[in-house]
Amino acid sequence: MAEVPPAINLSAWPNRFRDLGDAFFTSLPAQTLPDPHWVATSQACAALLGLPSGWDDTRALRVFSGNELWPGMHPLASVYSGHQFGVWAGQLGDGRALWLGEMDTPAGPMELQLKGAGKTPYSRMGDGRAVLRSSIREFLCSEAMHGLGVPTTRALCVTGSALPVRRETMETAAVLTRVAPSFIRFGHFEHFSHHGLHPQLRELADFVIAHHYPACRDAPQPYVALLEQVTLRTATLMADWQSVGFCHGVMNTDNMSVLGLTIDYGPFGFLDQFDPGHVCNHSDSSGRYAWARQPNVAFWNLHALAQALLPLIEDSDLALATLEIYKTAFADTLLARWRAKLGLQTAEADDRELVDDLLRRMATDRCDFTITFRRLAGFVPGAANATVRDLFIDREAFDAWALRYAERLRREASDDGARAVRMNRINPMIVLRNHLAEVAIREAQAGDFGEVQRLLKVLERPFDEHDAATRDRYAGFPPDWADSIEVSCSS
Repeated sequence: MAEVPPAINLSAWPNRFRDLGDAFFTSLPAQTLPDPHWVATSQACAALLGLPSGWDDTRALRVFSGNELWPGMHPLASVYSGHQFGVWAGQLGDGRALWLGEMDTPAGPMELQLKGAGKTPYSRMGDGRAVLRSSIREFLCSEAMHGLGVPTTRALCVTGSALPVRRETMETAAVLTRVAPSFIRFGHFEHFSHHGLHPQLRELADFVIAHHYPACRDAPQPYVALLEQVTLRTATLMADWQSVGFCHGVMNTDNMSVLGLTIDYGPFGFLDQFDPGHVCNHSDSSGRYAWARQPNVAFWNLHALAQALLPLIEDSDLALATLEIYKTAFADTLLARWRAKLGLQTAEADDRELVDDLLRRMATDRCDFTITFRRLAGFVPGAANATVRDLFIDREAFDAWALRYAERLRREASDDGARAVRMNRINPMIVLRNHLAEVAIREAQAGDFGEVQRLLKVLERPFDEHDAATRDRYAGFPPDWADSIEVSCSS
């Protein structure tokens, strides 16, 4: 069968970041991946990029495995620094990632990046490779988060190879192609600030303003305006994470996007039984990145960004005052998310207490986070509401809360049917639980990639009322063996 060439202008792969100069990156080719094969593709991400049907041909396989370049591509690895687990880690950088360039897409310029394409000058002690397991996890979660409406980098495809790669055990190599308007992190600013490279720091800030926050150019103090916008986007992102029960696992400053995107999926996890102290990263022995701590960690990281921008802002009090907007923005946005999850259309002073009491009850009884909120859509004041009530061990305590919830619904004259529809549009039926990813990974490791694509299909539409077979397979309670799954920084 003849190859169908992608409808891409192969001579036009701009990379505006590359124009910043050698202080920001190292140009180098990918290491070839022997005998690559397709593992998974996201046609939704391909549509975002404007790729036509048939884009995933054999040449694209070579390009997205790091074995070939389309004309105009100039791969590079960027340098950054950062705080890891609250400690200054010094110089970091793209240790296993290569930027290929930008595409002009219907959604605006999008950068393509290979993850797992081999060593770079920033790999430190690493091999620059990614394994099939971690690549599938990031691929699925990138697209799952998009399906949930959470700002995120996207994933176009995964390619694999029999090339052996050692982690805790011997695994096989894979390359993930991920997509975003920008992969610039807090750590990029920290790098140039920490090393006293203030002209480059200013150049980087001007670049981000020009291409991603153009309204800041006209502000009286553009760098303060930049910090404010990043703060607001980060506050919204944290509210989104908390409201869907998502745990990132490694919220280091080098894993924080200046565009407020979820970036660098490693030891992530969605809550099963609700535990505010849940730590999804087996490497996080102190619990620094527990679910309940994520909003405060983000605020800490924003302080690190503000410190990095001080040579440009030149007023520490002003920088700190700018960060204060995070507290109100996060609290207000999260409360709005909780109200929506409960189907409330008006705001009352006691709503926060109503939500907090539900969450405390869920935590005490270890109720499943996703299933509880999904079943609440069927709540009817005055009815038995057994489907949600039976999730709680202390039924009487739930009944007491349910009376308050019912009264709250009556005060805004809530229509049960319309409310159920609204709630099912914000409370997903399906999220990427660890055991679902694990099943897909095990089958892929055995050479069957079908489950990765099947799981992707339902994750792209997490709010739909799927058929009974799909619900049974993907929307039920996790099996007992799911408790034994451990994910770490190598995941």
